[in-house]
Amino acid sequence: MKSKMKIRIPAAFVLSIALLASTKMGWAQASARFVGTITAISGTSLSVKTDAGESRQVQISTEAAIKRISPGQKDLTTAEAIQFSDLATGDRVLVKLDPDAPAGAAQALQVIAIKQADVMSKQQKDRDDWQKLGIGGLVKSVDAANGAIVVTTGEGATAKVVTVHTTKSTLLKRYAPASVRYDAAQLAPMDAIHPGDQLRARGAKSPDGTEIAAEEVISGSFRNLSGLIASLDAAASTVTIKDLATKKSVTIHIPADAQLRKIPERMAQMLAMRLKGGAAAGGTGAAASGAAAAPQRTGGVQGGGQWAGAGAAGDPQQFLSRAPAVQLADLKSGDAIMVVSTDGTNDVTAITLLAGVEPLLQAPAAQNLLSNWSMGGGGAEAAAQ
Repeated sequence: MKSKMKIRIPAAFVLSIALLASTKMGWAQASARFVGTITAISGTSLSVKTDAGESRQVQISTEAAIKRISPGQKDLTTAEAIQFSDLATGDRVLVKLDPDAPAGAAQALQVIAIKQADVMSKQQKDRDDWQKLGIGGLVKSVDAANGAIVVTTGEGATAKVVTVHTTKSTLLKRYAPASVRYDAAQLAPMDAIHPGDQLRARGAKSPDGTEIAAEEVISGSFRNLSGLIASLDAAASTVTIKDLATKKSVTIHIPADAQLRKIPERMAQMLAMRLKGGAAAGGTGAAASGAAAAPQRTGGVQGGGQWAGAGAAGDPQQFLSRAPAVQLADLKSGDAIMVVSTDGTNDVTAITLLAGVEPLLQAPAAQNLLSNWSMGGGGAEAAAQ
């Protein structure tokens, strides 16, 4: 019987579904089977948008084998048989077509599904793991022979060096050139990692936090920019700045998924003092007491006491993650911004943009602050977005 056929699922399929990868896989493009997401169910047919961007419709006969697997499951030995009625829009499926179906008819021999709820549950677990077990920073050195990567994390008084240990089982991934989207990252060897790259690692940390046995590492090459906005084109979603480092004009494209945030003015002053080793590092003095005062309005963004602990005695990375989000329309010529962007010379795409940074431009450690936050706040632990 067709329903008793045993088919081992390719590992690439499982990884694709588990991470919702958008890459095209050659085997999935074959006419005999395809992978995608259910977009509609009508009667006994499924409409599926494939990972290749095609819309496919397939009939599900009563003889078709329908099985449910969990994200990460590699074969069908423990898969659960389900009914057609258990399928729903949003589920991920691999559909194997019946080669004996009448000419011109697309009928399924087998449907292997991962429920959308299962995917979301795994994604939440992944996010939690990255938050609890992850570290992020800039690559200082790479020892490919011994599988060790030295990373500098934090900034100012909180800066430290962490050694990331990898093994053959460590999953090594690389961000796409214009993105920090986890689901667009690709598998890459260790020799793709270079000093100066941004890197996130997840795994068991040593008690003092200076070593981590990595289960997964994701890295990428990005550019840090800072300066005053010289011009802004809302229609084209671009801003132009004169980069303080190179003294050259750079056009920055702002995509819809870029992170845009603004630091309240008093908190930016306090954070800058901390990065320069000033009085605010201990949360005392005029700057600290001022930040703890009643909330004020600064450039349309709420500021005040809610930020004091995060910027002074707390973790600046966590503080930046709580800074208010803004829109491109909230920015104007003359505003100081710091940007993590794709690599480029005069034309780049923003990944993270932070406004309200006038005081931070005087603190050399601020660039590492933004780099590390970009990797933490918008990168790896956002795996399920």
